[in-house]
Amino acid sequence: MLRRGNKQENFWNGLQKHRVLIVSLIVIFSVLILFLSAKRKHLKSTVAHPNVKWNSFRPSVQFHPTVEFRNGTDVIWQIPDLPKAVLFLAHGCNGRAVNFWDRSPSCPNCVGLPEERLIVLQALARKYAVLTISSAGRCWSFGEERVLVKNIISWWIEKNKLQKLPLVALGASSGGYFVSALATDMRFSSITLMIAEGVFGEMDIPKSYPPTLFVHMPKDHVRMRAINRNMQALRQKGIDVAEIKCMEFPLTPSLLSDKIPGLDEFISVSLVKLFSEEGFIDEKGYMRKDGRATQWKAALKKRKNLLSDKKEWIHHIQEELNLAFAYHEMTSLQTVQILNWFKSHT
Repeated sequence: MLRRGNKQENFWNGLQKHRVLIVSLIVIFSVLILFLSAKRKHLKSTVAHPNVKWNSFRPSVQFHPTVEFRNGTDVIWQIPDLPKAVLFLAHGCNGRAVNFWDRSPSCPNCVGLPEERLIVLQALARKYAVLTISSAGRCWSFGEERVLVKNIISWWIEKNKLQKLPLVALGASSGGYFVSALATDMRFSSITLMIAEGVFGEMDIPKSYPPTLFVHMPKDHVRMRAINRNMQALRQKGIDVAEIKCMEFPLTPSLLSDKIPGLDEFISVSLVKLFSEEGFIDEKGYMRKDGRATQWKAALKKRKNLLSDKKEWIHHIQEELNLAFAYHEMTSLQTVQILNWFKSHT
């Protein structure tokens, strides 16, 4: 009996040890799976892929804007067949309405900067009537200009019989501050503030204030903290808010030709090679400094024939370098998410 009892005791002791081992292994594997899953989610949420090319929407969507000079400023727009909503776009400092549209017979002075034009094309593809207006000065102001722009938008909507459609707005940098203020004067169904925290500290926020999406670049720590404060303030008013964080991405050899109309792949590859040789990008292709702080234009003079007949591409290239560094620049990479935000609040 004693031997049998010892055997049973040994058996149960051994089983208990195996149970502890099995449970330990399960816990270890569970933690490992959770860690890897969290890591994947982190990568998905922080790495941006510039996968929409400059001609992605041809031939289904083409630029044919209407240009008008009204109340001392440029007003440029395009209305697709059977529009579903109206989108007002406000540029940043040093921007103009012409930046959003390609040069064409109907707009000979248009510039078509790569990020601005892709925002418009994607909006037109989703059946948004798009309206752009130039600021009176270098940046937007918040006094009489708000009244002026409100009157232009109202006139334009009535003129084109779009009163029954949802009205939304997107403003970048100075345009974001402007849209945040304009939203107290106009009935937007929702707004997007890009690389801008808004001017909420300088105004009373009504409970009727529209749902607000912040699209920002966390590298700008000061602005990110201000955005977090304003998001909290809006939530306390019961206003729906959300954010999209835009992260840096590496320059690929074809990036510039993918994003800039007319710039071929040979030039794109040559420019990226130049940036690498000059140390402007690291071994993985990431910008070491913001595009504005990079002496790439001086380096370009060493390759006199590279852009000799295409000086107008300088601003286009500058924008893409700024965007790749992801500190403060207009971005089209999150346009689908932005348009989905607008749709969810109409």
